[in-house]
Amino acid sequence: MSKNSHRIEKGYGQSLRNWEKIENPATSSMQPNAFAEMGWGRLVFGHTFENNKRIVDAMCSHGRDTRDIAMYVIDPHVIIAMAPDKLFLDPSHTFRLWHYDHSRKETEDSRILTIQRLSTRQEADQINQIYAKCHMKGADPDFLLDQRATKLRTYLVAKPADSDRVVGTITGVDHVEAFNDPENGCSLWSLAVDPQAGVPGVGTCLVRHLAAHYFTKGRAFIDASVMHDNQEAIPLYEKLGFQRVPVFCIKRKNSINQTLYVAEHDTVQQMNPYARLIADEAKKRGIIVDVIDEEYGLFNLSLGSRSITCRESLSEMTSAVAMTKSDDKRLTRNLVSRVGIRTPEQIRHKDMNTSTAFMLQQGRVVVKPARGEQGEGISVDISEPGELETAIESAGNICSDILIETYVKGEDVRIIVINHEVVAAAVRKPPAITGTGSHTIRELIEKHNRRRMAATGGESFIPDDAETLRCLNKEALGYESVLENGRTVVVRKTANLHTGGTIHDVTDDISPALKQAAVTVSRTLDIPVTGLDFMVPDVSGDNYAFIEANERPGLANHEPQPTAQRFIDFLFPETVTE
Repeated sequence: MSKNSHRIEKGYGQSLRNWEKIENPATSSMQPNAFAEMGWGRLVFGHTFENNKRIVDAMCSHGRDTRDIAMYVIDPHVIIAMAPDKLFLDPSHTFRLWHYDHSRKETEDSRILTIQRLSTRQEADQINQIYAKCHMKGADPDFLLDQRATKLRTYLVAKPADSDRVVGTITGVDHVEAFNDPENGCSLWSLAVDPQAGVPGVGTCLVRHLAAHYFTKGRAFIDASVMHDNQEAIPLYEKLGFQRVPVFCIKRKNSINQTLYVAEHDTVQQMNPYARLIADEAKKRGIIVDVIDEEYGLFNLSLGSRSITCRESLSEMTSAVAMTKSDDKRLTRNLVSRVGIRTPEQIRHKDMNTSTAFMLQQGRVVVKPARGEQGEGISVDISEPGELETAIESAGNICSDILIETYVKGEDVRIIVINHEVVAAAVRKPPAITGTGSHTIRELIEKHNRRRMAATGGESFIPDDAETLRCLNKEALGYESVLENGRTVVVRKTANLHTGGTIHDVTDDISPALKQAAVTVSRTLDIPVTGLDFMVPDVSGDNYAFIEANERPGLANHEPQPTAQRFIDFLFPETVTE
């Protein structure tokens, strides 16, 4: 059959005829009332159902706590009208890649990635961790590893060529296996890339490999359902040759899908991710959210006669005295040292001679403003007099009081303590880029920043400043250097999220000694909600050095740990149901 005849016929298949049921031998051969279990819910193939009532029954009898999706539905408006209290039209677009539009050329990024089938429980666990970071519903590892369904469902994972860490995943469903599809199609689902992958082109490689897998099997097309406002995924699919097609999806009204069918106040949507996370949790409990200033993340929570004003995770429950104890890093250190908390050696900068002598005595130091947040003005791993002078000048731009302390090597751990209980812990790592052999460091940083800003609502990116250039120069590199394929370079020494750092959950791994130290600090500062920074050689060990306290920690950085839930529990204990 010619390429042109394919193009003539491609608009006539039942999957694209959402207004009429085609009756012919091909459609009659489809398995009736077909669906596929996906782990996160069921994929219901609407065009295989005998009538719309059966679709309504199928969707309304399941999906109370899952992401069931009915796709290829005929007359979607009629189906929704039959159960408007239970069903809604999913605000997504469907894109299709026909086999003759598929380009099999290998991308540059594929040289630094390995794409393979899911095969181990460790990989399944890592997939679920990525789903959680991307706010997607996961699936039981045993379900993902079910070998009996390998013809129906195909799970691919992406790993850096030099690592065993999963950084992305994609799922394929074979429609021929699912319902004997006469159109010989398939679809892709659950494309998810770790927001902290550190490797460019993960999504592109996964889609290309899955498409090649199915087209090698002789499938005619592959479909993808994408949220209408997903400005990361839609350009990716269009770049790979996908075209939008008139396919609609229907979903069940439940708490998982609530944001898709319940209108949000514009002011809530405009707040940053840290404030929005808390506001969303409050609304789930019937707490009224009144936004005071969306730019500053300032809002009021009220339930009955009780009203509390918050700026993100900082609330009226934190006293001005507690804020003072946390705000000045010298005062914080002095207070916690008195109760036995281990801290680095520290001096206040008075003159260059004294500061230089301290640096030479300690070997390597950290320079930071006594007051400040989000890593501004901090320079880490300073060992040369010229670097020290530049670092002191940078810190002085943030605060006139400048501190110099011993550099402690190890893992940078942020521990969230709410109501004097440890809720979450994460290792923070400095931003790093991996070379492709063809991109400049400037281009790699731009790619990194696009991914991180999309994943964090614009909160995380690598600054183009003197500190980034200093770190590159220490590696004998500059912005226009082409980084060789597979080489990874740390481009900043600080691990703050706001300067491009990445966060890795270790809540279940930190030692009892570290937990106790965190609780002791929170009680000493008398602060009910705080993010505490430690440097540790091993998160599961007892050694640590306390660095500083933060009175307004970003709770959204620690998902899927229940930080927002515990914050609302603290503010409104009467709403706790567990």
